[in-house]
Amino acid sequence: MQPSILIIEDDQRMAELIRRGLEENGYAVSLAIDGKEGLSLALKRDFDAVITDILLPSMNGLELCKTLKKHNDKYPIIMLTALGTTDDKVDGFDAGADDYMVKPFEMRELTARIHALLKRSNIHSIEETLRIADLELNQQTKIVKRNGKELNLTPKEFNLLAYMMANAGRVLSKSEIAEKVWDTRFDTGTNFIEVYISYLRRKVDKGFEKKLIYTKPGMGFILKDDYENKN
Repeated sequence: MQPSILIIEDDQRMAELIRRGLEENGYAVSLAIDGKEGLSLALKRDFDAVITDILLPSMNGLELCKTLKKHNDKYPIIMLTALGTTDDKVDGFDAGADDYMVKPFEMRELTARIHALLKRSNIHSIEETLRIADLELNQQTKIVKRNGKELNLTPKEFNLLAYMMANAGRVLSKSEIAEKVWDTRFDTGTNFIEVYISYLRRKVDKGFEKKLIYTKPGMGFILKDDYENKN
């Protein structure tokens, strides 16, 4: 059965270009030209993934993404937009986007990202609960607690923390985090990974005597209990 993709794009020429490219790669494609129409289609039908612009008539892509994620937090969403600053990307990921691509783009990269996103969405973790010191993360309920206190994380913060906990004690480079958590290549011109590490530190470590997230200068980041080199 063909994977089904919903494209929400008000530029009809661009939408048709993406549609043809995806259909040539074996995807079944539906189109919507504004946010409300796209949301209605996404809620009525069970698409395998949604590709949406941010600047849309009637409802922007950020609000659309937030609404879809409230309906189903596992709904795979790729934002494909001309807005390419670090703040734009952070806003997109905070809204719940699973990936973010900036126009202009190459169809080969888009199809590769869709493939990786669909593959990841079908993988279920064997280990339900991860624990490091007094930090606990349940991958089924999506609940994170530190010393018994529940932490309020965004979907991307949760995914980043889950990956760091699953690889506790190992230094993770920016490129590895970008590939494994965001399914994208690390763009040295942006600092969105540092931004999300900073978000996690404020939520996971702030107010606790024992710190768990550290920077290894020039190498990356590490989550570890009693890290020997406090940075």
